[in-house]
Amino acid sequence: MSSPNRKLSYSLAINEAFHQTMEQDDSVMLIGQGVKSPWYVGNTALGLISRFGEARVIDTPVSENAMTGAAVGAALAGMRPVVVHPRMDFMLYAFDPIINEAANWHYMNGGRLPVPVVVWGVINRAGEQGAQHSQALHAMFAHVPGLKVVMPATPYDAKGLMVAAIRDDNPVVFIDDRWLYNTEEHVPEEIYSVPIGKGIVRRKGKDITVVAVSYLVKEALQAAEILAQDGIEVEVVDPRTIKPLDEELILDSVRKTGRAVIADGGWKSYGVAAEISAVIAENCLSSLKSNIVRVTLPDLPAPASRTLEQAYYPRAAEIVAAVRKALL
Repeated sequence: MSSPNRKLSYSLAINEAFHQTMEQDDSVMLIGQGVKSPWYVGNTALGLISRFGEARVIDTPVSENAMTGAAVGAALAGMRPVVVHPRMDFMLYAFDPIINEAANWHYMNGGRLPVPVVVWGVINRAGEQGAQHSQALHAMFAHVPGLKVVMPATPYDAKGLMVAAIRDDNPVVFIDDRWLYNTEEHVPEEIYSVPIGKGIVRRKGKDITVVAVSYLVKEALQAAEILAQDGIEVEVVDPRTIKPLDEELILDSVRKTGRAVIADGGWKSYGVAAEISAVIAENCLSSLKSNIVRVTLPDLPAPASRTLEQAYYPRAAEIVAAVRKALL
């Protein structure tokens, strides 16, 4: 058993998940752009090539469609590949193998052949990268039947959900946010998994529910600390998986508090915050004491100005304002 004082960063928690799953199972492999380069994948692939070799850790040319198609084919042939897209924006080139092939294959062959592929996309925000390098496209994948979509917010969940995704017999889209890579917490040294489709209450409260996704979980917890100074008790719910969504966990919390704020780092229209709001409205409208409030990106491309970025990306202050609005 690992020491309770052992801490690991989010990125190294992902790295440990790879080392342990690849050691346990020879069919696990990593394929994608820049798996040799810290500039692309940080330290998430640290030591994998030297330990497992270039037959199982494959650095590809810049061809998102081809490398993803190769990963889906490898999954159909009995491997358990993880295909990494260091910038989620360019997963758009891989829509065909992800959506037309991987998502539909198990259904179309009558359940005879699984597709155990993990499509790992990294969201890069801010840093004056502009509209083509900063997009959070998770809602697009969550819309598709046949895909599971996980978005861990903590190092513990990053490791556990990556292990669960690799072990799953059908396609999982694993989405992380580079803003989380340096966060640290206790992560057990032994291998473990976090169940896909099960959320968690990060902080208990009685006055209002904040459902927060990915990097906004950390911001929601900061907002809850600020609001606690005024006697406002915020319950923070982290879905961890956005498809399938842990609806009962969210609904139980909203039925208790009677108010809801949804915080998601994607665009407002037709996004994850809209879906969660609809689930609440359809199932416990009579429990609501006020309107649901969404905290999201505006429906605008990401700016390339640092000053505009500060206004564009929601943080704890925006969640605090949303909670106060819902409590009026």
